[in-house]
Amino acid sequence: MRARDHGIVLGRLRPGPLDAITDVAGVRVGHTTLIRGEGPRVVGQGPVRTGVTVVVPHDGDPFLEPVFAGCHRLNGNGELTGLEWVRESGLLTSPIAITNTHSVGVVRDALLVHAVRSHRPNVEFWSLPVVGETSDGLLNDMNGFHVRPEHLDGALLGATAGPVAEGSVGGGTGMICHEFKGGIGTASRVVPAEAGGFTVGALVQANYGARDLLRIDGVPVGEEIPTSEVPSPWDEAEALAGIAGRSGAPEPGAGSIIVVLATDAPLLPHQCARLAQRAGLGIARVGGIASNGSGDIFIAFATGNRGLPGVEADRSRPPTVDVRMLDDARITPLFQAAVEAVEAAIVNALLTAGTMTGADGITAHGLDGERLVEVMARFGRGPRTRAAGR
Repeated sequence: MRARDHGIVLGRLRPGPLDAITDVAGVRVGHTTLIRGEGPRVVGQGPVRTGVTVVVPHDGDPFLEPVFAGCHRLNGNGELTGLEWVRESGLLTSPIAITNTHSVGVVRDALLVHAVRSHRPNVEFWSLPVVGETSDGLLNDMNGFHVRPEHLDGALLGATAGPVAEGSVGGGTGMICHEFKGGIGTASRVVPAEAGGFTVGALVQANYGARDLLRIDGVPVGEEIPTSEVPSPWDEAEALAGIAGRSGAPEPGAGSIIVVLATDAPLLPHQCARLAQRAGLGIARVGGIASNGSGDIFIAFATGNRGLPGVEADRSRPPTVDVRMLDDARITPLFQAAVEAVEAAIVNALLTAGTMTGADGITAHGLDGERLVEVMARFGRGPRTRAAGR
């Protein structure tokens, strides 16, 4: 169950019909989830707890029809390929894929192969695909390189514009967030009609954060549900390392988060970059601090200027392109929507992930929704719905 299913309403803006990134018309999401094996880690064999998630930015062909985009880095101990071209051109020219740290290369290459085979198999064609990562090495045999090109193809083939599967799916399968089980989460917010009625959707791969820093709607949930009550997988890993005589596990909170923001507003690239920057505020609301070991990397794209020309030269088309731009003086409601959507997406990831046991028998426990409701109620945040349809 997601946050709103438990009566936990985050922020003041109302969500779209699905409360998902797919509330932005044309956006599609697909997953390939890989879960196999149990017991001790054997590199190359498993256990496997990983996968691939893809976000397709519109219902056309993103390789041939780009959209305006921008990006932001809060802390850079991570990867999202292709961002130099996004910064330079202001264009997103591929779907966005997310996987584990050591599978970025194979997914990036698979996305490129898909582009070449689908569009220009016999003609020179270039693309700089956007592929992000967070590390699932605690629960997954990440050094076994279990993600294959066909898994990217499956995620693309299965991408739909409907409800989005969340939690321990796709790229988020083996992820940990605030020392609970983490993974994929999504949410959306709609700005008021007088501000344009635009939708902002967020999708996160949440794999960061220390337990004691976790806050939900301002409530110190991590302090109220400490690791003495719900054990941390990092503590298990530390104990195993000591038994085996290995160096200790990384400090809790040293993970990463990838955020994808989508909007149907007519934003120019610099405005998309400004929107992407606000993702960090949504993370902060939940207790993220962008630690030294964290890769907090965000990309935002806008579909409000469809029909942009592709990056290849075509001298038959006019030399100029007419585009629309949201007045910067009217952009603040979109910033609020981005902050609230990211906050809600992270909480949705926590609540939907469930409990998972991975490599070496290490268990990441899910955040129990009923226990969370108890904690929230003690702080005056009982189950509720907002007025005016929120």
